[in-house]
Amino acid sequence: MTCLAIPISAGGVTAACGRIDSAAAAGAELLELRTDYLKELGTESVKKLLEYAKSTGLPIIVTCRDKAQGGAGDRPLELRTGILLEAIKAGADFVDCEYENFLAGDTQRKLTKAIAENKKTRLILSAHDFTGPFADLTKLYDDIKAASSQAIPKLVYTPGHINDCFEAFDLLHNTTGDVIVLCMGRAGLISRILAKKLGGFLTFASLDEGSSTAPGQITAEQMKKLYRWDYIDTETELFGVIGNPVAHSLSPALFNACFGERDINGLYLPLLVEGQKSRFNQFMDNIIARSWLGFGGFSVTIPHKAHALDYANAAGEFVEPLAVDIGVVNTLKVGIGPRISGYNTDYAGARDALCAALKIDKHGLHSKTCAVMGAGGAARAVVAGLVDVGAEVTVYNRTVAKAQALSEEFKCRYAPLEALNQMDAQVVINCTSIGMYPDVDATPVPAECLKADMTVFDTVYNPAETLLLKQAAKAGAKTISGIEMFVRQAMAQYKLFIGTDTGEPPEKIMRKTILSCLSQENGV
Repeated sequence: MTCLAIPISAGGVTAACGRIDSAAAAGAELLELRTDYLKELGTESVKKLLEYAKSTGLPIIVTCRDKAQGGAGDRPLELRTGILLEAIKAGADFVDCEYENFLAGDTQRKLTKAIAENKKTRLILSAHDFTGPFADLTKLYDDIKAASSQAIPKLVYTPGHINDCFEAFDLLHNTTGDVIVLCMGRAGLISRILAKKLGGFLTFASLDEGSSTAPGQITAEQMKKLYRWDYIDTETELFGVIGNPVAHSLSPALFNACFGERDINGLYLPLLVEGQKSRFNQFMDNIIARSWLGFGGFSVTIPHKAHALDYANAAGEFVEPLAVDIGVVNTLKVGIGPRISGYNTDYAGARDALCAALKIDKHGLHSKTCAVMGAGGAARAVVAGLVDVGAEVTVYNRTVAKAQALSEEFKCRYAPLEALNQMDAQVVINCTSIGMYPDVDATPVPAECLKADMTVFDTVYNPAETLLLKQAAKAGAKTISGIEMFVRQAMAQYKLFIGTDTGEPPEKIMRKTILSCLSQENGV
C-alpha cells in the first residue's frame, strides 16, 4: 500500500503540533517530522514532537535533512545522527538518513545498532539531486540495498524534461519490495501522483500551498480531491492533457469529476511536455513502449496539436479525415498493439454547441450565413466544421492575408475587419482571444454590428459571459458561451476515451465543474 505522507515543517514544537493536527484532518496516511526546520533543535524537542505525533495513530518518519540535500538548516552530521538515534529510541516507525551520510564516519554502525535494539523502526536511506537526474538510477538503488538490505531506498531527482521521469517509472515497475522514487519540479509532478499506481512505498503532499518541502509538491487536498488519490490502484487507466503550459488546464478537474461520478477507475493528469516535435515524439514513444503504465488516451493542446497529427499518421491506425483537413489533432486514443488514432473534437464541440442552441442537427447548418472572427487554430477548426456541412462562411481577421489564406484553403469568403459594419450574418462566431480574462473589457465585434436576428457564439470561456455576449444579449440576439464548446468537445473526447457503456458523458457534471473552477480562478 502506498502512503500519502504530509511533511510537518515548522520552526517551533507548538506550531508543528498544530500542523500535525491539520495534517491528520487533511487525510494524511503518514507524517514526516522534518526536524531540520526546528529553530531550537535538540533531543528533548524531538521527543516532545514525536510523542504528540504518535497520538494521531499515524506512522511517523523522523527526518533531519542535510542542507546539501534540501535541509532547512546547516546542522553538523553528529547532531543530525543524534536526532535520528533519539527518534529510534522513542519509537519512530521510520528514520530517514541520507545514503552519503550513512556511509560517513560511524553513522552506519550507530544507526544499524540502534535499529537492531529497537526493531519497530525501519531505516530509509535517501538520495536527492536538485540539479538533474542521477547518472545511473538503478545502480544507485543497488548500492543502497547492498549497504543495508533491510533499508527502504528513497531516490528523488529533478528531471530536465518529463521524459526523464520514465526511468523512475521503470525502477518502480521492475523492483520488488519497498522503494520510494519521485521526481521534483513541474516536470516531475506526475511521478508524485503515479506512485500509488506503480507501487511506490509513499509519496509526499504538502499541508498547504506555503508549506511544501520540495519543488513540485502539490497539496494533500489537490492529491485527494483533484487527483482521486483514494481510488487509484494498479488497474487505474490513465489519461491526460499534453501541452505547454498545462498547469491551469481545466481538463483534469473535469474528467476526474466525471470518473468519480460514474465510478470509473480512471485518472486524468496534466502532462507538461516542453519543447517541440522531437520531444513530443519521444514522450509518445516512451508511453507506447510501456503498456503497463495503462494510458488510454490524451487531450492535446498548444504547441503539440500539429505534432500529434504527424504522430498519429505515423502510428498508422486511424486519423479522422477532417482532422487532416484542419491540420491538427487534439485527441489521441491509444489502441491495441498499441496503435494510435487521432481526432479533432474542437470542430465537433463548436458545431454541436451551435446546433444545440439552435435546436437543429448539423445538417440544419447548411446554407446558414456565418461570420467567423479570427484565422488561428480555433478558427480553422470552426471553419472546417461549418464548411463540412455546407454553411456559407466569411472569415474576418485583423491580418487580411491570413483570412484570405484560410478562406482559400476551405473555399469560403474573407473580408477585412473594416467590413464588419456591412456584415449580414445569421451566426457570428468569435474565434480570437479578445475578451478573455483578464482583458474582459475588450470585444472583437462593435456593438452596433450586432442585431436581434443573430446568433452570437464566443469560443472564449473565461469569463463565461464576455463583453461580446453581453452586448449581443442587449441587442436581442441569441448567445452561446464558450463553455458550451468546451463541454461539447470534452463530451466528444469522453466518448473516445471511455465509450458509452456507462452511459452518455455526464454533461451536467462537466458544466458544473468548469463553472466552479472558473469561479475559483477569478476569485468570484
